[in-house]
Amino acid sequence: METKKVALITGANRGIGFETAKQLGEKGISVIITSRSLQSAETAAAQLVAEGIDAYGIKLDVLKAEDRVNVASFINDKFGKLDILVNNAGIAPKDTLFVKKTIETKADEFQEIFETNFFSIVYLTKELLPLLIKSDAGRIVNLSSILGSLGIHSLPENPIADFQVLSYNASKAALNVFTIQLAAELRDTNIKVNSAHPGWVKTELGGDEAAPMSIVEGAKTSVGLATIDNDGPNGKFIHLGEELPW
Repeated sequence: METKKVALITGANRGIGFETAKQLGEKGISVIITSRSLQSAETAAAQLVAEGIDAYGIKLDVLKAEDRVNVASFINDKFGKLDILVNNAGIAPKDTLFVKKTIETKADEFQEIFETNFFSIVYLTKELLPLLIKSDAGRIVNLSSILGSLGIHSLPENPIADFQVLSYNASKAALNVFTIQLAAELRDTNIKVNSAHPGWVKTELGGDEAAPMSIVEGAKTSVGLATIDNDGPNGKFIHLGEELPW
């Protein structure tokens, strides 16, 4: 079976996910790029292979149980273990994060956002946990957001007060709870679980003009948490090595 480290990154055909896979691959880690489209996943993987990275493209719609099972089977058959899971895939409301909306949030928006940003992550992690347990140093990185920080939102001078989108912010807060509780349950294993705030990055979600951070910078937090040693953080909320308030 494979002895080098193996990482799976969801939603990795573009943006922060693709850059995360690229940076992990440059460290000699085998990377599995997933996308809802097999063609997109394979095209992205081929780009990394052309750069000398050991990369594989797999179809994974995180909302589909069949896809989650198939990915676990592929990893088990090909590698026999999984060392790194980066739960990167996520969505924002269709009318963007720049429209304040609390009590007016509709049921279908809550359903769509929570299914992708929270429930699918819990279900995928559960499916892959037996493979992560086989790793000598399993790492789970949940892509959260500072917009999920209750501590920051509750400040009298809230620096993110312009981003009051209940569906998205609540989904990231829920994801942070998952990080805390899963890290606690796995504290006696070789697995570490952390939430990552990538920063405000020039992506399709973050916006090309207003966002101050490049995609290369935005991937650094995920890569850092995916490769921490045994003395690294566990059950924490991190941005570029600094701990954020829950």
